[in-house]
Amino acid sequence: MKKIFLFSLIVIVGLAGCKQLLEVTPQSSITDQTYFQSEGDFEPYVTGIYGYMRFFANNITYGTERGDELISALNSRFGVAWTQIITPSSGAVNYNDWYKGIGHCNLLLDKIQPFEFASNPDTRKRIIAETYCLRAYFYFHLTRVIGDAPLMLTAVVNDNIPLLARSPATEVMKQINADLDTAISIYKSMSQFQPTTFPSKYRFAYGSAQAMKADVKLWSAKVLGGGTADLNDAITAINEVEKTGTTLNADFKSVVGLRAATNPEVLLAAYYQRDEPVTGNSLVPNAGHYVINALPYLTGVQGALNLDSLPYCNTTANGLGAYQISLQSRALFSQYPADKRIPFTWVTERQGTVTRISWITKFPGTKYPDDRVADNDVIMYRLADIFLLKAEAYAALDQTGLAIGYLNKVRLRTGNGDYTGATDKATVEKEVLNERGRELYFEQKRWYDLVRFHKGGTINIYTVVPNLVGKTTPLFWPLNTTVLANNNLLDQTDGYQ
Repeated sequence: MKKIFLFSLIVIVGLAGCKQLLEVTPQSSITDQTYFQSEGDFEPYVTGIYGYMRFFANNITYGTERGDELISALNSRFGVAWTQIITPSSGAVNYNDWYKGIGHCNLLLDKIQPFEFASNPDTRKRIIAETYCLRAYFYFHLTRVIGDAPLMLTAVVNDNIPLLARSPATEVMKQINADLDTAISIYKSMSQFQPTTFPSKYRFAYGSAQAMKADVKLWSAKVLGGGTADLNDAITAINEVEKTGTTLNADFKSVVGLRAATNPEVLLAAYYQRDEPVTGNSLVPNAGHYVINALPYLTGVQGALNLDSLPYCNTTANGLGAYQISLQSRALFSQYPADKRIPFTWVTERQGTVTRISWITKFPGTKYPDDRVADNDVIMYRLADIFLLKAEAYAALDQTGLAIGYLNKVRLRTGNGDYTGATDKATVEKEVLNERGRELYFEQKRWYDLVRFHKGGTINIYTVVPNLVGKTTPLFWPLNTTVLANNNLLDQTDGYQ
């Protein structure tokens, strides 16, 4: 408990001094005075950094709202991401939180160096490997949002740190890969290493590091021009994921119905529990579960003939009724009306002879005696996702037979049978994208998928996403005008000058 308090204190005092890490304001020396005095200080510190991982994994703005999965339900809570009306003064955000998380990683990596962990060197290795994975994750999440980004790789410990310019996205990606490769090498150097080892599904391990590497390599291959080499690297990483012992759930209901800790399909997830404070732990960022926007409230669905099948909450404190599944996402299933995933993806409310809102059932939360609460784990990587990434890589390499093989692994539990369509590269690539849209609906994957397949030439995102039709809004976000004003080395994102 003392360590958790000290971590909170560091966040309050130290990172309040890092209020704009795009400007690289230094870390306070309070850390040296109160923390990192013993080997026991590092475990709670890295645990605290996971709060940032969960914050980004739970942020629906970047991975979902810019895509084509959602439309308004009982009320609208959409902002500029969904409308695609994004400008430096309207919708751009300050990217401090990413750099706070990165700053914590840099500080831990610096401060752990003198400590040998002589009695348990594997603990030291695991903490360092997790920290490299976390830093890679923060940079990967950020570069998919803004593209070029400042690279801050050393601990900020004094006032003599220069402002940082944005590094090209290709350089950011090189650092992400370097961090992941370092982490993977460290995991493999641990005594009694086994790829099947998952100390916790809520923390990085060898398997989830390889899963993220595959995701990174596919982004690099298509968005950054990495091409064949990166596609093959993605396949190699997925080969390693397949050695981890993870398996697909036989029943799609279990994908989100089982907590990650006991879910054989999940590689990495962010944990949620009911009644968590929305403000988080001191200044560690937090937010209510993104699914709260998708759960209807009772007064809004009262009188529905199928009320018992709707994932409603008794009050708007737990369900805001803002999102429903879009027509575009429902259309992905039109060819497969008996798809076993449909009941666990959406249900259409029936009022008399009228069909109304199609409510999202993917993450129904838990129905407690007093009310339903959005507390499902936020799944970051699971095996079906990784299989479809491998299908995507094979299809991009024009090895469509192998791509279809992995497509069919995911289709097996859907009741749809094997894929029997055309086997040319363009058609198979489009089918992989469609299957990802069905399988991974509302899992914070869609926008990034659309960008990858747009950059790879499979689709034109400006005709696929309804609110991008007729617009020229760039795919990456602008920097906040305040951030630009405080650092004259920063250039605005292309398209917003």
